[in-house]
Amino acid sequence: MIRTLLAGGASAIALAIAAPAFAQAQDEANAAAAAEPTTPTMSFGEWGFDPEYLSDDIDPGDDFFGYANQTWLDANPLPPEFGRFGAFNLLREKSTTDVKALVDELVAKDPAALSGDERRIVEAYRSYMDTAAIEANGLAQAQGYLDTIKGAETLASLVTLWSSPGYATPLGGYVSVDAKEPDRYSVHLGAGGLGLPDRDYYLDESEKGVEIQQKYRDYLAFLLGEAGYADPAAMAQTVYGFEDRIARTVSWDRAVRRNRDLTYNAVTPAELGEMADGFPVAAMLETSGFDATDRFVIGDLPPTPEEAERLGLAEDVLAKIGGGTPAMMRLLVDTPVEVLQAWTVKEFLENNAAILPSRFDEADFAFFGQTLQGTPEQRARWKRAIAETEGLMGELLGKSYVARYFPPENKAAMDDLVANLRIAVRQSIDDIEWMGDETKIQALAKLDSFDPKIGYRENLETYEGLEITPGEPLANRMAAAKWQWQDNLSKLGQPIDRTEWFMLPQTVNAYYNATKNEIVFPAAILQLPFFALSADPAVNYGAIGGVIGHEIGHGFDDQGSKYDSTGMLRNWWTDADRAAFDERGTALVEQYNAFCPLDDGETCVNGRLTLGENIGDLGGLSLAYRAYKIATEGKDVPVIDGLTGDQRFFLAWAQVWRSAQREETARQRLRTDSHSPEEFRTNGVVRNMDAWYEAFGVTPQDELYLPPEERITIW
Repeated sequence: MIRTLLAGGASAIALAIAAPAFAQAQDEANAAAAAEPTTPTMSFGEWGFDPEYLSDDIDPGDDFFGYANQTWLDANPLPPEFGRFGAFNLLREKSTTDVKALVDELVAKDPAALSGDERRIVEAYRSYMDTAAIEANGLAQAQGYLDTIKGAETLASLVTLWSSPGYATPLGGYVSVDAKEPDRYSVHLGAGGLGLPDRDYYLDESEKGVEIQQKYRDYLAFLLGEAGYADPAAMAQTVYGFEDRIARTVSWDRAVRRNRDLTYNAVTPAELGEMADGFPVAAMLETSGFDATDRFVIGDLPPTPEEAERLGLAEDVLAKIGGGTPAMMRLLVDTPVEVLQAWTVKEFLENNAAILPSRFDEADFAFFGQTLQGTPEQRARWKRAIAETEGLMGELLGKSYVARYFPPENKAAMDDLVANLRIAVRQSIDDIEWMGDETKIQALAKLDSFDPKIGYRENLETYEGLEITPGEPLANRMAAAKWQWQDNLSKLGQPIDRTEWFMLPQTVNAYYNATKNEIVFPAAILQLPFFALSADPAVNYGAIGGVIGHEIGHGFDDQGSKYDSTGMLRNWWTDADRAAFDERGTALVEQYNAFCPLDDGETCVNGRLTLGENIGDLGGLSLAYRAYKIATEGKDVPVIDGLTGDQRFFLAWAQVWRSAQREETARQRLRTDSHSPEEFRTNGVVRNMDAWYEAFGVTPQDELYLPPEERITIW
């Protein structure tokens, strides 16, 4: 279980031949970049927060998010290529620009002087950027793959194709750490198959929901028409009907799917075969390379009545649990092969739209970008080219990124912050009144085994054997998919690789991995507004300290708390302590359910879906505040620009979540994102902390005020 902070060699002669077309494309891209609206900037003042941004019109007790951020948001409207934009995006844009500077230097080098790794980076980037060649080639680069799909005339042959790297599959798996035996890797299986972001899009009978469904069918008709279907509209309706049946009979509600007690189901190969019900499971396992394993973990196996009773699942929860993998097997057996072929064709074209002729890219953006997220303009090609190159072999770029942009002293300062956070967690566990000694011993053991990883991993991947073909962006994707699949498959039967990272050094994010009990902070997030050596300690603790606390908090949230100090999924709580913990979580669910930003209070945050992240935020900031007090104990904390240290601490947290979003993006996120909207990640947390009330003089007359007995403290 991984929880993130926020909601994948040519010769010199060949390079010379490709250069003129690429140079023209590069010139066009540079000109377009120069013509783009200026990306908003953010001043951090002299100590990490610019007090000029504080609102004169908003009382901090009424809307702390607005008090800290609205002035900046009013002055910086959303750039047209973003569905939402804020502090995270600013840093991501910086990271993208920093990486592009590295790539530009390689592109400008004499091709003969490039190393093998440098050549692969250059060719991956060039191939994606050469839109003239992509346009001229039409569907030629994809035709062989489409013919292969259409040539799979039986379910068994389609299953074999779905189990091959580079093809989408409605039912598949991967290799990862086994949550019940975290010293081994197991194969994890589950059903997918939806083209819309969530099953609820298919169930939505509102006017807006019906409109989205129709536009999606229109998009499917476009793709199938381009693929040569005689009646693309009719086939689009049939494919949509297939996905609709998945949504109604197979898929689980997103909030229910968070429950780790429901999503770990180990079965033997024989048991998997028994539930196949005519599905050619042997073909799937043999092609995938899973045929030699002795265990499969199924993430969407419905509970038996006995299990449901043991887990205390209410009827309304059971109603949200679909048939999962067994139901998908039956559905695939019952669905005509030509429908499954068409589904696979549209998936292939959709997933590769960006490297097909512009009509595919534009149609993909028109639906997923404009219709679903309300984003007016497509992201600049060069930015997407950087993302593409990172997706193929991002750790090669990460090595150069770290060398240029990540000072060693940043890591040392982060080590100190983490050390103080660990002290804060230990103190917090010791002080908890609702937790008994027996559970505290287990909690402290888990804290002691936390493995913090900062900046980057030492053994960055070299992608040995991955060949990049000049001018062949689709072939490069397929080659990377094959390499990544083999890399994942190679873990079976091997010791757990504890050096592995699931984010690049240049990624602006962080995560907690429950089965390894590790917290991971890539280099790119260790900059303002999160962290700077020159920033006031209150800012560093309120920002990156809150992030560190958030990731540690995931180890003790409603689901992360089900894993012990070794990363094993097991109950290490006494019944009384677990009940006390869950009671606090339920109260937090109710608080966040009351945040209703759209439709005059009719469309609200899903407090159950976002519970883990909300516990991470509340616990994280509470722990960071305690760590800040540890770091400044016995020191003279000055008043700066009229702001006390505590005020600066909370303003730093608010600044991290400085963000605005379009209505369509907000709607999609409320339905699919396990993170609450940014304004509630600010206001929903601070109103539960006594120190915030004291820092800003918040009284019962303020809108965010909660009586002390209603304030929730978990960690």
